Parts: sequence; structure tokens; C-alpha cells
Amino acid sequence: MRERFQNREEAGQRLTQALQAYAGRPDVVVLALPRGGVPVGFEVARALGVPLDVFVVRKLGTPGQEELAMGAIASGGVRVLNREVVDLLGLSTRVIDAATEREERELQRREQLYRPGRPPLALEGKVALLVDDGVATGSTMKAAVAGVRQRGAARVVVAVPVASVEAEGELQALADEVVCLRTPDPFYAVGLWYEDFAQTSDAEVRSLLDRAHAGREAEGAPAG
Repeated sequence: MRERFQNREEAGQRLTQALQAYAGRPDVVVLALPRGGVPVGFEVARALGVPLDVFVVRKLGTPGQEELAMGAIASGGVRVLNREVVDLLGLSTRVIDAATEREERELQRREQLYRPGRPPLALEGKVALLVDDGVATGSTMKAAVAGVRQRGAARVVVAVPVASVEAEGELQALADEVVCLRTPDPFYAVGLWYEDFAQTSDAEVRSLLDRAHAGREAEGAPAG
């Protein structure tokens, strides 16, 4: 097996092979984490014949070290903190709340941009497949799991092409199931496991969501 995925589309196609138990089920929805998770989720939803939506999550970057997550927020007012980072750096409530407020504004902007005029898919009693292009620390995915449960999902499945060993283990304790194709060790970063890891744009996200929605309508299938 090739060590790296060619791109997010190929990763989604490979991930689908491990999710065949969910194909064609009326109680299944794919929720992709934007932006990079959407091309992966698009392939998964299309191959499984189930609806696609986004679940917007924003990382709370540490001041001065924005790539270091002190936590994350998700749709519905969910906030998950990385207590180890918060305690290690002695981050105050004021600093955390300021970052939360800033990222909440961006979360709302993306919600409106990606899903213009369309309500989010109903999750009550559904099986939610949470898809991203990879998981490093797991902060954003943990917030997504909490947010999806808050919206009433009956079962939460984390599905990613690649993850760190540590993050996969932590997510196993939070989700009902974790489907991960590769857990390289050492891990370093998600992008290292792709030949092409070009940034996904807002326009690409919206285009893929529009295509998925239009495809479901053309087939006469329920939106979700």
C-alpha cells in the first residue's frame, strides 16, 4: 500500500471502502469538517448514497502560537478545552474567552457562507459520520463529537484517512466508532501524508455542498 494519499479525493474514496456498512441507509448522514474535510466527505457521501452537510468547528489557537490548540468550539455553542495546554501555559479565562468570541464570529460567517438559505441537516436519531482529512491533536474533532451529540445524533462515527496514535485513542473513548485507515508513528502533521495537500477554499467547499445537495434532489432522495 502506498504510504501517502494522492489527494483528499482519493483519501475519501479509500475511506469509503471501510464504511460500506453505512451505504444507502436512510438514517446516515455525512458531516464534513471544513475546509479540508469537505472534499473527503463529498466522496464518502456520494459513494455511500447519503446526504452531506458541514459541521463547522474552529480551533482555539494559543496566543503567539496559533497552531497550538488550547481547545475548539463547534456549532451549537460547544467548547472543548485542552486542559493540558491551558494549565501548562497558565492561560487565563479572559484569554480563552477572547479567542472563543473571535472564533465564534468566524464560525457564524462560515455557517452562513457554506449553507446559504439551507437549514442544517436534522441529526435527531441519526448516525452521524464525522469526516475530516486527518486528525493531529484531535481538539477540533472532539468538539465536533460533543456538538453532534448535543444535536441528538444516535450514533457518532469518526471517519478519517489518517490520525495520530494518541488522537485516535482519545477519540475511541468519545465516539461510538472510529474508522481510520492509517495511524503513522511518528505522525508530525496531517499534510505530510498527502502528495497534494493544497488548501481547500471557501468557494470549493460551497461548490461541493451545492453539488451534493443538487444530486440528492435530482435523485428524488430526501435531503436528510
